[in-house]
Amino acid sequence: MSDSSLRLVWVYPDLLSTYGDQGNVLVTERRARQRRVPVTRIDVRSDQPIPTSGDIYLIGGGEDRPQRLAAERLRRDGGLNRAVDNGAIVFSVCAGYQILGHEFVNDLGRPEPGLGLLDVISVRGEGERCVGDVLADIDPALGLPPLTGFENHQGITHVGEHARPLARTRFGNGNGTGDGTEGAYNDTVFGTYMHGPVMARNPQIADMLIKLAMDVRALPPVDDQWYEALRAERIASATQPS
Repeated sequence: MSDSSLRLVWVYPDLLSTYGDQGNVLVTERRARQRRVPVTRIDVRSDQPIPTSGDIYLIGGGEDRPQRLAAERLRRDGGLNRAVDNGAIVFSVCAGYQILGHEFVNDLGRPEPGLGLLDVISVRGEGERCVGDVLADIDPALGLPPLTGFENHQGITHVGEHARPLARTRFGNGNGTGDGTEGAYNDTVFGTYMHGPVMARNPQIADMLIKLAMDVRALPPVDDQWYEALRAERIASATQPS
């Protein structure tokens, strides 16, 4: 962890914050402060350089054109890649998830290079858009409870051999490949299609990122009553027959 505070970097809120994913940085910041962990939050707009000294970088979803602009500027800037090389943690959602991969389809219908931080490739699906509540079992290696979220994407993401699926779906489409996978991750880089925002539905993910950044095995307990009520409500909604 850099200096004496946890440095949270919210990447391009002017381009990639369409679906309320800013809630992820708000929840992560609050979960840290509840444990009396000093936090420095940095919101980096798309006309600003990406700092390389952050501990946790959060990237949200966005529409097709802002996604292309974000990918172009992140490639040109190079700061996020350098931060990961320095050991930083990245958590991305939807458009941000696709940007972290090797390639995705942009708003012009052309392949767009990603950052290559995750071994995934995203293409545009030909069928119905993936929309609705999702319930999935997170990779047991991460030791987290089931994932609940809301997906809204046309993309299909294929996970390569150098990444692992973040979760396996019980309900919903996830990566859209039909193999039941949802999201992807490697040691310090995570991607998901889940909105919600996903941290409000799954605060244990925020806790995991904090523990990774602080290099600790456990955090002091906090009051999870509100979060658990929301989780129970959304899980029940996902499992009800349509």
